[in-house]
Formats: sequence, structure tokens, C-alpha cells
Amino acid sequence: MQREIFGTTASGETVERVQIHGGGLTAFILTWGAVIQDLRLQGHAPPLVLGFDTFPSYPMHSPYFGATPGRCANRIAGGRFTLDGVDYQLECNERGVSHLHGGSDGMGKRNWTITDLADDRVTLTITDPDGRGGYPGTLEAQVTYWLKPGGTLSVTYESITDQPTLANLCQHSYFNLDDSPDILDHELMIAAETYLPVDDDLIPTGEQRPVSGTPFDFRESGVLRRLEDGVQVGFDHNFCLSKDRVAKRPVARLKSMKSGVSMTVLTTEPGVQFYAGAKLSLAAAGLEGRHYGAFAGLCLETQIWPDAINQKGFPSAILRPGSILLQETDYVFVKE
Repeated sequence: MQREIFGTTASGETVERVQIHGGGLTAFILTWGAVIQDLRLQGHAPPLVLGFDTFPSYPMHSPYFGATPGRCANRIAGGRFTLDGVDYQLECNERGVSHLHGGSDGMGKRNWTITDLADDRVTLTITDPDGRGGYPGTLEAQVTYWLKPGGTLSVTYESITDQPTLANLCQHSYFNLDDSPDILDHELMIAAETYLPVDDDLIPTGEQRPVSGTPFDFRESGVLRRLEDGVQVGFDHNFCLSKDRVAKRPVARLKSMKSGVSMTVLTTEPGVQFYAGAKLSLAAAGLEGRHYGAFAGLCLETQIWPDAINQKGFPSAILRPGSILLQETDYVFVKE
């Protein structure tokens, strides 16, 4: 077990990094953003995730690499919502038109506190105060990363509040299961019959569209290199797994035919945001000096559907006092 100082925030807070081992995996976790900075699988040399070797690149360049965005992950149209008859205006931190991942000072960009540490697991906590980013209520959140047998990275989020509010945490790692510059030759399966079309601001239109007959049909494993009008599809959409949170079940599988490494995703959550990394173009070097260009890694963000508070028929993102929001996801890595 290793615990070390990794850097210092602009406000002078110490950022720590811990190393945990278990189940054939080694993970490096930062207190800043509860970030998974690096993840390795025994018998497979390259990193499984995108990240940076030094801390300054995270606040300057990171598009949520390995972070825990919140208190409400994904997008909220216009940053506006109504809860129990009260209107709220959140920060519009995405091009000035929508609220994304809890705002510019959200949980994925703040320092968490380590409250439990063992060889194979770490728990971090954070307090999101009433009014920060425009949210009502003080939210207490914690995440536990636990490396379990069989190549399993277990991620468990728990959140409580003292006022009715929105809450939706997720793990925002970008995965690449080989040493290729992009993931377009990876194969992906997502167990979803429908997905959410979006408008020009990437806000769901409200329609739940069948994947059948579209490039979004991943019900059977297929390569990500998919063209529409001669252009690679830039996936950044929610795939609808269920109407509500359910018992943890397998929902997706990613595989590199080049390396033989696969990743199965099991989750309690009703949706998974599949982002293929089309907008990646980073000036800063990544892990081991790698260049991260378009499609260098992909995200499978298990969560409540985006803009749920403003959409009829979407799963609820509302958390009330006395309830515990429990969100669980496992990432199971196997090398064939």
C-alpha cells in the first residue's frame, strides 16, 4: 500500500495519491476529483485508462479523466429545474447554455478526503454545501474503490442530503484496452433497446428511440468504427437500460481484439452514457507520454439519464432527506 503527495491545488490544498492492489489489478487514486489516475491489469502492460503522470495537467487539461462528476452528472438544459414548486438556476458551465457535471467547481474538480484505506480498497468523502453551483441542500457523498477477485474494480457511491436536491454520481474513466491511438477497432456490446437522441446542445429531446436499424445498435457486439454520411459517428448519448435503479446486472462489454483484454460492466443504474471521445485533442502528454487525440478512449458512464429532472418519463434524479442514494458499478477485466 502506498500513499503519497501528488500535487497542490491552486488554493493550496494537498492532493494525495494512493495505490491499491487486488484481483490482478493495480489502481492509483487521487483525492482530487476522486480520480482513477491509472489502472493496470496483470499480464497487460499498457494502462487501461487515460490519465496524466503529473497533477498540474488535471486542472488545466483533463476532460474529467477518471473523475467523479457531481453532484449531478451529465447535462441539465439551461441549468434550470423546478423541485417541489421552487425554481432553481444552476451555473451554465458548458458553452454558457447548459449545466454539465455539477458545474465548474463540481465534485470532479475538488479535493476529497480519504476516510478508509486498505491494501485493496480506498474510501473518499466530500461535502457539497448548500447553494454551491446553485444546488439546494448540503450533500454528503462518498465513494469506495475496491479491487476484488477476478479482475473486478468495484465502485460504490453513497449520497445523503439535508434538503430535497438532485444527485447523480458516476465514474468518468476513459478506457482503452490496448496500445492503439484510438478505440475505433474495439468491439462493444450495450444491452439497450433504446437510446436518447439529442439536440445541438447535446440535451435529450425527450424521445426514446429504438436502436434497431441505427449505428446505435450495440445489442450484439460490434466494432466502433461506424460511419454515417461518410463520417465516424461521434457517440455521446445515453443508452436506456431500465426505467429505474435495479439490482446490479451486466449491461455492457468492451473488448480489444488486438490485446485480448475485455471489460464487462455491471451496474445498478438505469442508464449508461456512451461517449466515444470524439472531441479529445489534448496538448498535454498523457500517461507514459502518450498523445490523446480523437477517440483515444471511451467512457461508459453508468448513471441516471441526463436532464432527467426536466423530462417526463425519465428515471428520477431527486434525492430527499432520510434516503440514501446507493449507486454501484463493477468493471471486470479479463485477458484471454
